[in-house]
Amino acid sequence: MLAAECIDSRATVNTEEKRRTTTRIAMRVPRSCYGEPIISRLSCEHGLTVNIIAALLGESRDEDGWFTLELTGTTQQIQTGIIYLEELDLEIWDKTAVEEESW
Repeated sequence: MLAAECIDSRATVNTEEKRRTTTRIAMRVPRSCYGEPIISRLSCEHGLTVNIIAALLGESRDEDGWFTLELTGTTQQIQTGIIYLEELDLEIWDKTAVEEESW
């Protein structure tokens, strides 16, 4: 491989690592996690932009909450954010990549 080809391939990998994408997830938040700053931590600690698409979370701690979220960030940020949610034992469904609009 020529040196120029090596540089070009590294630039492609670097660009791929920095490209932002969006993934939609649905998750259940058990009563035991009420009061935890889950969405705040996704943003602050994992660098994700979080868009709440739908939510069902009552004031009463008698029932679980349900969220549909769009997570926007690099692939690595999204992966670490989902790992964080799984470590909290949250049930997560429908990890779907959202089609990006192109102008």
